[in-house]
Amino acid sequence: MTDRSTSRRRARRLAIGGAVVLALAGMNGPALYRFGTAQYHEYKINQPEYKAENGHWDFVDIPAKYRLNTIHAALLRTGKVLLVAGSGNNQANFDAKKFDTVLWDPVENTFKNIPTPNDLFCTGHTQLGDGKLLVAGGTKRYEKLKGDVTKAGGLMVVHNEDPDAPKTIKAGTKFTGKENGKTFVAKDNITVERAEKIFDKETGAFLRTEAGLGRVYVEAERSGRKHETGAEDNYRIQGLKGSDTRNLYGIAQKLALDKKDFQGIKDTYEFDPVAEKYIPVDPMNEARWYPTLTTLSDGKVLSLSGLDEIGQLVPGKNEVYDPETKKWTYAQGIRQLPTYPAVFLLPDGKLFYSGSNAGYGPADVGRDPGIWNFETNTFRKLPGLSDPKLMETSATVLLPPAQDERFMVVGGGGVGESERSSEKTRIIDLKDDAPRFTDGPSLDKGTRYPQTSVLPDDSVLITGGSEDYRGRGNSDIKEARLYDTAENTLRRVADPAVGRNYHSGSILLPDGRVVVFGSDPLYADEGNTKPGTFDQRIEIYTPPYLYKDARPTLSGGPEKMARGESAVFDSLHAASLKEARLIRPSASTHVTDVDQRSIALDMEKTDDGIEVTIPENRNLVQDGWYMLFAVDDAGTPSKAVWVHIDS
Repeated sequence: MTDRSTSRRRARRLAIGGAVVLALAGMNGPALYRFGTAQYHEYKINQPEYKAENGHWDFVDIPAKYRLNTIHAALLRTGKVLLVAGSGNNQANFDAKKFDTVLWDPVENTFKNIPTPNDLFCTGHTQLGDGKLLVAGGTKRYEKLKGDVTKAGGLMVVHNEDPDAPKTIKAGTKFTGKENGKTFVAKDNITVERAEKIFDKETGAFLRTEAGLGRVYVEAERSGRKHETGAEDNYRIQGLKGSDTRNLYGIAQKLALDKKDFQGIKDTYEFDPVAEKYIPVDPMNEARWYPTLTTLSDGKVLSLSGLDEIGQLVPGKNEVYDPETKKWTYAQGIRQLPTYPAVFLLPDGKLFYSGSNAGYGPADVGRDPGIWNFETNTFRKLPGLSDPKLMETSATVLLPPAQDERFMVVGGGGVGESERSSEKTRIIDLKDDAPRFTDGPSLDKGTRYPQTSVLPDDSVLITGGSEDYRGRGNSDIKEARLYDTAENTLRRVADPAVGRNYHSGSILLPDGRVVVFGSDPLYADEGNTKPGTFDQRIEIYTPPYLYKDARPTLSGGPEKMARGESAVFDSLHAASLKEARLIRPSASTHVTDVDQRSIALDMEKTDDGIEVTIPENRNLVQDGWYMLFAVDDAGTPSKAVWVHIDS
């Protein structure tokens, strides 16, 4: 009897316990499933066979004091990476003049804070022939959205009709309208050039005087809508004496409480990778925020587009930097383009504009892709582009090898804060007799802000981005693909852990890995109710080719070579080497990287290595430092040897 009672009690306890387990499993099943799925995923992606097929992502271990909002990044010829935030899209940093730059050594994983002389947030940059990095432009003032603007303001054009002397207008100078009677205050110092006397070329007779012009941002003395103006007016400048009261005056259109865009600066620096510091040089003639810097045939650098010191798109007025004199001069070629336009130098010395851009500018001006003859300032539009109205925040990459003159445009979105985005890739072969864009393989989703990096095996890594503007609606795309240039196919590979949207980019490292940085979401939740925070984490992607059984070596050879010259480099695996690539280091920001290009080299095997020959075309191989990779018959690249190409 006692045994039967004990058995019944034991059975009852087991039944109750089983019911509790089932109930708990029912309540926590989804969480347990997710946990199990995550554990299995982590196991799977770390298996050798998975890595050999798909590659692998790892986080960079960054000490807290070196973490920053990486907006810009550039690989230097020392192998170190310059990470630039400036104020990092942070108004509080800007107000406190807290501007950040960090120099990172990917080999040693060491970091160094670099004194940053001004707000290099949204600057332009490019590699110079001597290995320095040219950095031009940045932020003078942050934007103010409509509703946050309390004082009416805008552009005042100051006229100087005195042909004998330029005039200085100081910050705080007051302008009073002749018709509206309203007073506005200059926010900055400006110099207004002297007037120009115009003479008849044949007779020498004096014809007229053209006033010198200056531009300054002005604000109403007091807050409120009643201080807005609705039409053009002439403005008397207070505090002038003598003839200046007649010769100097202002003209302004509407001065209102509408949105005030970011404003740019003229400051220019060369970052010296050996001294590891910014060196100031001659400032640009125009203030620029969001400019593109593109190297021309002669090694000079063209500065394009940007928002000026008033927050307006620079109307053409392109200018050129001479690395020899460290001076800027206005260029003859005038073309107005949206900010951060993707403009590349072609082998014939002309410029290719893909239509990719970062956004600011009229929706109907400078959006068409084409070939720009900079010398004659003529522009030939190129047809066939699909989703032509979805080109903002698209990426453009010169497909390897660069000699083929094939470009790919990836993704993009509508003008401004549009919800629309494109899943297209578009490819154009500029060697065709009648080049036109055709669609390449599509992405799974419409993609703004995709990062693209050319790899030594002639593939292209495409990763990140978001479906909506700045990742709105939790729309980051945590996917990566390799584009096969020979097969014209996209292949899904290992997924990154971090979503990357606005203010992101990627850079190929000398060891063949790719570093991916940045992400500046507008919101932190799917419902768009919580403000987003900048993601300061950096990931490194190790491509499948680095998980093969062996890796070829490359060493020796000259550090400096001329175009057309041949040189021998040592390798312990010469018999297996198939190709050699010369890759220009990246300078990346806002999905714009016009520096990166991979150039095929003529290669001959020797007993102990390879002999490579540099192409003679200086438009193809510009002066500068390059990474030289040798690639074996399995597609595995060596670590790069740095080579300086110098005319």
